Order: sequence, then structure tokens, then C-alpha cells
Amino acid sequence: MSKWLRSGRRRDICVLLAAADDGELRGQQLKSRLESHYDDRLEPKSFYGSLSALVDAGFVEKRTEGLHDVYALTDAGLRRTQEHGAWVRQCLDE
Repeated sequence: MSKWLRSGRRRDICVLLAAADDGELRGQQLKSRLESHYDDRLEPKSFYGSLSALVDAGFVEKRTEGLHDVYALTDAGLRRTQEHGAWVRQCLDE
């Protein structure tokens, strides 16, 4: 298993990006959706640290659009997220 898969928050960020209508989300949108899912507030430093780790690992790309940072999965990030989803489905079906 790749190191990035060991963090539930990183996996959840990738799942949210994979599910986004246009395949990308602003940082604050992503944080808000994750907070809604967890029903808890996330510390910005910790949340953006998780995003930076995904960018550094090559699974997420970041670009600036006006005042906002916009994030999207790379091909590698999408592939790993889909592989993880298939593994979860397989485990649940057994």
C-alpha cells in the first residue's frame, strides 16, 4: 500500500475530488465538504498540510484561479482512488 493511502483524510480528500462535477474544487469548498462529512471542524493548518502532502506526492495538482487555490486529482491520484474504491467494494461484498 502506498504511503498516501494510510491517511483517511487524504483518501477522503481524493474521493471528494474524484466525485466533483468538474473534477476540481477550491480549497475552501473541499474543506467545507470534508467538515460536513466528519461533522467536525478541521484545523486549517492540518487540512492544508494534508493537501500539500498529496500535491508533493503527485496525486493532486494545485493551481491558482484569482484569489483561490483550486485542486484536482492527477491521473495517478484518480487511479489510486479508483483502486482503493474497488478494494473497499470487494471487501464489503465478501
